[in-house]
Amino acid sequence: MNILQDASGQIAGRSLEEWNAAYVKVENYFHALRIRNKPLLGQLVLRVLDRAQRRAPEDLKRSATEIAAEEMDRLVTGWFAEVLQVSPTGTDQMLSTRGRLALLLADMPGKWQDQFLRPGPWPPEFVTAMRESFFRAGPDFQLSKMTPRPLDLGPITTLTNFGRLPYVRMALAWTTYALLLVLVFWLTHGGFNDVKERVLEVIEWFRQNV
Repeated sequence: MNILQDASGQIAGRSLEEWNAAYVKVENYFHALRIRNKPLLGQLVLRVLDRAQRRAPEDLKRSATEIAAEEMDRLVTGWFAEVLQVSPTGTDQMLSTRGRLALLLADMPGKWQDQFLRPGPWPPEFVTAMRESFFRAGPDFQLSKMTPRPLDLGPITTLTNFGRLPYVRMALAWTTYALLLVLVFWLTHGGFNDVKERVLEVIEWFRQNV
């Protein structure tokens, strides 16, 4: 892999920032496969980026990240085809997905992490576990798409939404509540009788003057 920039400050026609982003993309992919061996992880990422850099000058319309992602998928899918003895261009269009599932079902990260993307021959136990896991996934294996639904939490949802009100509306709500408490206190501590007396006085005044 060429890590030296040319006179224009680029590597294979792309900026250093692009290659850094591509590096992170590939590294995250291998992290998702639970590759935790740091030296192995670094070797795998550089191996993919080397392939991407060789292709980059001929594919100027794509970013370094896009090219690296495609080369990563080609590399991994080709390795799955060799281990599983399945054609990567055959009728099974889910080879990459089923292969990744087989890796996890066979516990590759825990038992055979050093075999990942390594050319054969591989340990017979590893090959057997991979093939059995691959076929367990089934030829009709499909990724399900679930539409998220809102979770009804009843009163909790109401309280949560109330808590999201703007501060002004919240202040008005609490002020109204406080005034209601004052009114109730006043009416229950003689205020009602005072109002009643004032109303009777007004009625008597009307009787005398109308």
